[in-house]
Parts: sequence; structure tokens; C-alpha cells
Amino acid sequence: MRADTAGDDGALAILRVASGNFLEMYDFIVFGFYAGPIGAAFFPSQDPFVSLMASFATFWAAFLMRPLGALILGAWLDRHGRRAGLLLTLGLMSVGTMVLALMPSYARIGMVAPLAVLSARLLQGFSAGVELGGVSVYLAEIAPAGRKGFFVSFQSASQQVAVIAAAGLGALLSGLLSPGQMRDWGWRVPLLIGCLIVPVLLVLRRGLRETPDFEAGRDHPPTLSEILRALRSEAGIVLTGMGLVTTTTVSFYLITVYTPTFGRSALHLPAGAVLAVTLCVGLSNLVWLPVSGALSDRIGRPSILLASTIALLLLAYPLLWWVTEAPSFSRLLTAELVLSALYGLYNGAMVVFLTELVPARARSAGFSLAYSLAVAIFGGATPLVCSLAIRATGNPAMPGAWLTLAAAIGLLATLAAIPAARRRAVSALRSA
Repeated sequence: MRADTAGDDGALAILRVASGNFLEMYDFIVFGFYAGPIGAAFFPSQDPFVSLMASFATFWAAFLMRPLGALILGAWLDRHGRRAGLLLTLGLMSVGTMVLALMPSYARIGMVAPLAVLSARLLQGFSAGVELGGVSVYLAEIAPAGRKGFFVSFQSASQQVAVIAAAGLGALLSGLLSPGQMRDWGWRVPLLIGCLIVPVLLVLRRGLRETPDFEAGRDHPPTLSEILRALRSEAGIVLTGMGLVTTTTVSFYLITVYTPTFGRSALHLPAGAVLAVTLCVGLSNLVWLPVSGALSDRIGRPSILLASTIALLLLAYPLLWWVTEAPSFSRLLTAELVLSALYGLYNGAMVVFLTELVPARARSAGFSLAYSLAVAIFGGATPLVCSLAIRATGNPAMPGAWLTLAAAIGLLATLAAIPAARRRAVSALRSA
């Protein structure tokens, strides 16, 4: 099925494939939003900061499993198909969500609780290692000519729907429940809702068709060893891709997952206010991502990547310094919306750019490995690094320095990737 054969079929395919990506990000977002209560429930300590850091460390641990999932599950997708792999990852993620939602606290069952939560997070990280890459590759392979950037942007757009849903639900719960109720049991409500929507998502994904690009190569499906050899030969592309993803993953987790903790702990703003900011960020991201994807189809990916990384380099730290000088809802919202625009512009072009860089026979594994390495080292560590940096320096604007570093890495990776992208495009034209 090519998405250009029928607009309705294309839209339905996007919905089916992006729905599971929503669940993956929804669960990660909820865990980050409620890292404090989760830490108190499963990693209790006399010092709340220690419990928070244990919770963020568990959050990060899931990302450390992503490269392993990218290699194993990515190779499985490249051999057995995009559809079968995306059903598998959704099933694994669902198990992790249910464990976290239903697990009794440390006070009730002792060490079994934190060990079970950690295991569930590791399983989710393993499955997430290829979920994003599988969705991106699927959308790239069903996209009609000249609209690949627009189609692939809906992978990231589905994540923003998860941000909007989690933030909106969080703001509602903050208004309905007392802080004590949120700390004791209210944080489980969004996770239980996630469990309830799993059957709907499974039904949607079961309707996926295999992509034409994968079907065309089924006469000789690559073995795991062949895929690993292809990845070794393209190690430079994988490392460059890792650099490209670093900017997007740090930006995303800073302006979404870390915002509630930053707003409450560093800026001392009300919980409802910072969740409202996060909700606005999700809406803004949802607008900018497809705009950037469509724009990249018209003017090319590199120019957007260069402009947005340079802007981030210049603005990231000054914006957060401005917010921390006189913390307020309006300043935080303004700064986050500027960062959201730059994130959306960058990511809308970056994801499809990376799918075009990686060779087709190892596309799921190569894309997922590059993405997972960046998320494991930089993105998933963002809440932990930012909290520790503020604590160590006493400077609440330090998250801006972390984002500046990520922007510099993305800029260098973009400059390194442009020649490879041109060679890949010329090769594709010659073989067409």
C-alpha cells in the first residue's frame, strides 16, 4: 500500500501506526511528570531529593535498554516485517505500563516493589528501542513521493498528543485532588487510563499492512549477522545520526518531561500552572512538527536543521536565565513556546533526514540504534542531569547550558551528514 493511492487509506495508516507510539510516549511522560510521588512510593527516603533522584535514575534506566532493543528488535523488524514488529513492541510496552500502574508500594511489599518497577521500566525501554524507529521507517516507506517529510512528522506528532493528554489529565487531577491525594494514589490514575486504552491500540495496529519496500525485499530477507555487518560498515552514519538525535531528544525531554519538576522545584510555581505550560508546549509541538516536515519536502532538510540548531545555540541559556531571574507563569510559557518552535522545526526535518541516511536493508535497526544511543546517553538523562546541575551550582538556569551543548552536537552532526545525504541521493537517482 502506497499512501498516495488513496488519501483516506494514508490517513488511516498514519493513525494505526502512530497510535502505539502514543502509548510509549504517554507512559514515559507520565512517569516523568510524577517522578516525585513515584519516588516516594517505590524509593522512599528521609530526603525527598534522594527519592526524586532514584525515580529519575529509574526513568533513565529504561533508556539505557534502548540500544539493546534497537539492535535485537530492529534486526527482527528488518527480517520479519514492520507490521509484526510494531505489534510486538506495543505488547511489550503494555506489560510495563500495567506493572507500574498496579504495583503495590514499598511500604506494602518491600524491595519487591522497586525491583518490579525497575524491571517494568527496563522492558519498556527494550521495546521502545525500536518503536520510534519502526514507526518512522514505516511512515517513510508508505509516504508518496515528495511528501515523506510530512508523513514522517506524524511519528513525533503522536508523541505530542501524548504530552497533551498527560498534561491535560494532570492539570485536571491537580484541580480535583489535594496534594496529599496526588502523592498517595492520584499519580496512578493516568497510568490506569493508559492500561484501559491498550486494547483499542492493539485493534488499530492489527489492521496495519506491510510496507511495499519491505515486501519488495522479501526474496532474501537479511539475517541478523548481515544486518550487523551492514551496521558496522555504516558506523559513521550511525554516529552521525546519534549526533542529530541528541538535539531533538534533549529538547523534547527538557520542554516536556522535565518542565513540571523544573517549574515546581526551581521556579516554585504551582503544579497546575506548570502542567498548563506543558500542555501548551504539546499543542505548539503538534503544530510545528508537520509544518516543518512539509517545509522540508519543499526546501530541503539541511537548511532547516542548520537554522534551528544555530538558533538554539544562541537562545537556550539566555531564555532560561531570563525565566529564572523573575519566575512567573508568563515568562515560563514564553520561553517554552520559543523552545517548542525550535524543537518542532528541527525534529520535523531531522527524523525523515535520518531515515534517508540509513541504508534500506538495515533501516529499522540502524535508525533505531542511532536514536536509542542518543536518547540513552543524553535525552533520558536530561531530568537527572538538570536536577543535579541545579543542585551542584545553585544556578536554576543550568538546563539551558545542557540544551546548548545538545544544540552544538546537532549542528556538528548536521554539517557532517550533509555530504553523506548528497551521496545517498545521487546513488538513489542513479539506481532509479
